[in-house]
Amino acid sequence: MRNESAAESEMLFTTKQLAEILNLSPRRVQQLAEEGVLVKSSRGKYKAVESIQNFIRQLSKEQSGKASGVDYFDERALHEKAKREKAQLELAVMKGELHRSEDVEFVMNDMIAAFRSRILAIPSKLAPQLAGKTDIPMIQQLLSLETNEALSELSNYDPAAFYENNPDYVGPVDSEEAE
Repeated sequence: MRNESAAESEMLFTTKQLAEILNLSPRRVQQLAEEGVLVKSSRGKYKAVESIQNFIRQLSKEQSGKASGVDYFDERALHEKAKREKAQLELAVMKGELHRSEDVEFVMNDMIAAFRSRILAIPSKLAPQLAGKTDIPMIQQLLSLETNEALSELSNYDPAAFYENNPDYVGPVDSEEAE
């Protein structure tokens, strides 16, 4: 048995033979030899058993490294997906289907400022009209009317207001304008 083991360890493969066995190119076999994975016996000759065992260990390390590490193709796919999603969002902004937070903030600030002005103007506007009035239903009616007018400021939604500050907005193109 010891003679078989000695004979096995002495078994040698050429670069071409080892490349065929491992399903590699001859150049890759040479690279693996330079990396110390494949064991050279002499020029163009490799120790069969040690080289194959080392090659299997190397594959196992690579597979376990991929399980815990980063896979290039997975990362590339995730990157491409993110680029596609970004492009879809940018297109939605350009079409006016999605509003940027800065645009919403600008429009909402304007609407709330106009509402605030209307609310703060109610006392000075109604004070002269209500001076000396004692008819409660009429006072309530005037207050309700002014309050509803102020509240209407908040309901004046104008989609175009969201696009005024958006340099990316393209908007719908009329077929007559395109010609």
